[in-house]
Amino acid sequence: MIAPANRRVGRGAAAPVSRLVGLRSPLGAGPRPLPSPSSAPAPMHAPAAMLSQRSSAAGHPLADPAASRVLAARAAEIAAAFARIEPTLQDLAARQFEPGFAAMAAARVQQEFGLRLPAEAFAATWSAPLDARRLYARVVIGTFCRLIESTFDRSHATLSEGEPAEELIRRWGFHAIDVTPCADGRLSGVVDYILRIPPSVIAYRKSYAGAMFDVEESLRHWETVELRRFREGRPNAADAPTRYLKLGVYHYSSIEPRREGCAAHGSDDGRAAGSLLERLQQLEQAVEHSHCCGARIASLLIGVDTDTDAIRVHVPDAAGTIATDRFVDNLALYERTRELGREQAKAAIRSAVATCAGVADDDAVTEGMRWFCGYLLKNNIAQIDAVRAWHGGTYTDRGHTERLIIVGDAVDDVQLRNLAFQAQMETAEEGSVDLDIGLHILRGLNEPRSLAVPVLVHLRYDPRIPGARERAEGRARRLQRAIEARHAAGVAAGAIVVRAAVRAGDAAHLDPVEPLADVRAFDGAGAEAHP
Repeated sequence: MIAPANRRVGRGAAAPVSRLVGLRSPLGAGPRPLPSPSSAPAPMHAPAAMLSQRSSAAGHPLADPAASRVLAARAAEIAAAFARIEPTLQDLAARQFEPGFAAMAAARVQQEFGLRLPAEAFAATWSAPLDARRLYARVVIGTFCRLIESTFDRSHATLSEGEPAEELIRRWGFHAIDVTPCADGRLSGVVDYILRIPPSVIAYRKSYAGAMFDVEESLRHWETVELRRFREGRPNAADAPTRYLKLGVYHYSSIEPRREGCAAHGSDDGRAAGSLLERLQQLEQAVEHSHCCGARIASLLIGVDTDTDAIRVHVPDAAGTIATDRFVDNLALYERTRELGREQAKAAIRSAVATCAGVADDDAVTEGMRWFCGYLLKNNIAQIDAVRAWHGGTYTDRGHTERLIIVGDAVDDVQLRNLAFQAQMETAEEGSVDLDIGLHILRGLNEPRSLAVPVLVHLRYDPRIPGARERAEGRARRLQRAIEARHAAGVAAGAIVVRAAVRAGDAAHLDPVEPLADVRAFDGAGAEAHP
């Protein structure tokens, strides 16, 4: 069943929400109001500059300016790359009937974006003008591939309080984390930015519309990790007292809750949380019912306010039960702790988590999960602080501004809020709902500007396995053709452009699957592109 808003799912008593939301600080200062929607925060394209300007300003005691500067620089690189596309192509379109236009335009695109498109891509006559819609999609996909190639050092999250975060998380009782966020582009940075979890402990991350993950597939993911522990002792021995942790991440809007929440759940955050909690419970039951010897996993439900990046952590109680209406609101916790010293702020987080779980601060049974929840809240406070420095507290683009749709395997190399709608799937039938939602969103954004929706089919393969690349290419072709057949009218009209590429594990280079040669990642030596 779907749990309605403010209704508890599971066993045990719920803690009063008033204890967790809007807490007053020991100094008597209540929560400060959010900036109004009419305020003018800094533009998205200049977070690095904003952070530099405000680096000397007093922030939260748990802010992490060093990590935030790294993340801001990457965000600025990504945003700047895409910000150049439309102005450049508009300028070229205005000159399409000039003599020598095709060669000039090809050189300009190579100079601006590092993409070597053939001159035929710029063919234009008075009776058959430049196909600007298709060109836009090709440049967007090519730019995305180029950004994957410009590898990003994600080591900013490897340490927590001077200790390796991976070791700490294992000490708290978890050997691997499987993250399922909603496919909404506003959660594109959930791992690196919002939660700031090191990639080394993320076993899987796969997005679905409404975060409605496939239970059977998640069960297979758990089995794969447990088999590796048994056969190889990685990431730790099979008999170590740790568990696999499944994180389900839904989202909501604190400023426009009825308009800018999760589209898959009708902007109803109670429904989004309840539906995801039910799915998490189904996975727990699947593990317990399909395997012997007390097989169990841990689950955690997290909500993200897409206006501020603040999270809600639905802390499990002493029985391990999660409730949709029992959580720690990190925006309130940020305000409560901003005037404290660093150690006092950390103690306040631990106390808030214990209160939410309904246990004492030193309860041994819930200790590991409580410390992990506190870790996420502390990390997220650094992100809330960064959003305040970059944007004045709330994002100006509260709705959707995605540039493309990623179909297939997740892309974590290029994380930026509102960049891509990620519809992970293996077949078009499996992901039809997710893809349809993504196309509905992006067509609404692009069609008024006569722009096509770029769709990139992205599949990974294991280069150690003979024939893996060829099989991945075959799956990518089938998925591309199935998407084109399902949306044949949009493809024929030039409103949707679908391309496919495969990738060896986490390699920086994407190999196009014909006819995708036009978006081959430029390798610096001048990789040739073809129509």
